[in-house]
Amino acid sequence: MKYVDEFRNPKLAKQLIKLIHKLATQLDKPISIMEVCGSHTVAMFRYGIRKILPDNIRVIAGPGCPVCVTSQEDIDRAIGICEYPDTIITTFGDMIKVPGTKTTLRQMQAHGRDIRVVYSTLNALDFARENKQKKVIHIAVGFETTIPTVAAAVQRAKQEKLKNFYVLSSHKIIPPALKVLVASPKSEISGFLLPGHVSTIIGAKPYEFLVKKHKIPCVIAGFEALDILQSIVMLLNQQISKQPKVEMQYARCVNTQGNLFAQKMIAQVFKVSDVQWRGLGVMKKSGLIFRPEYKAFDAMRHFPVKVLKVKKTACRCGDVLQGIINPPQCVLFKKICNPSMPIGPCMVSSEGACSAYYRYGGKRNG
Repeated sequence: MKYVDEFRNPKLAKQLIKLIHKLATQLDKPISIMEVCGSHTVAMFRYGIRKILPDNIRVIAGPGCPVCVTSQEDIDRAIGICEYPDTIITTFGDMIKVPGTKTTLRQMQAHGRDIRVVYSTLNALDFARENKQKKVIHIAVGFETTIPTVAAAVQRAKQEKLKNFYVLSSHKIIPPALKVLVASPKSEISGFLLPGHVSTIIGAKPYEFLVKKHKIPCVIAGFEALDILQSIVMLLNQQISKQPKVEMQYARCVNTQGNLFAQKMIAQVFKVSDVQWRGLGVMKKSGLIFRPEYKAFDAMRHFPVKVLKVKKTACRCGDVLQGIINPPQCVLFKKICNPSMPIGPCMVSSEGACSAYYRYGGKRNG
């Protein structure tokens, strides 16, 4: 397939693997590389990259799955909104299966609530146009990659003067989460594979603090086999030379400044706020809420929900998201928690670390 096969070239892959093993012998200590993006987690398993890495290179998952980092309170809030009459709830596929404190959106759907899976926020907007007698609430979960599409839908709804379209914003932004991770005394992160999709929007500049303040090597990586292998080589070279920087492996899609038009659109509709992340707690300026001029579309204002106190469970999704443990170290993994009966969102989401480990299996260095 043109433009894809060249990133899956077996000959080049073997050369990169050989180089990784050669560079690994020059490391003065074992290192832990965090793959921030859930798509990287899945890709590394799918291509078998974890299995070929030297023993002194460990790969750990990070908070790069938007469904996984959505707090229990936000999930319960979304489920609570279903109780309102004359509503249509729209959401992306994985969210419908995430367990709340008492139930899930899927179970609410089975009990007659109108909950629809969409592939785009514009689909939700279409439902609002077609069902003027209903209130359409879109459960918006995502990072910088998908936030512009929500902002665009809200702006269009305002232009069309739609009075029945609302958004429950559970948006998160990545750099503040990385700031908290590297500041943690539990952190063992030696380098970051930074998320390619998010970086197409925000560019490279927001990650510079990782190098300037924390001296951690960083590479913005693509998602094909050669992308990831080359990115690991770049990280190792930084590690060996003791010259950390933010390098751009995914240069075919990402630039230093990012997508300025998308950034402007986000800033017009949303403003940064302190929000709750699963496993990471409340982080300053790490999420987005509506600006006053768009408050008419804010589901939080129009559909108040009393959220129950979250019950503690043995699920260790929070530790997985911080790279403290890998999924097999959770006592529930495979024994009680599995894709058919997930206890936590990391097993639900197709990009969740627990789901990836369950499907593909693990290895001691990852």
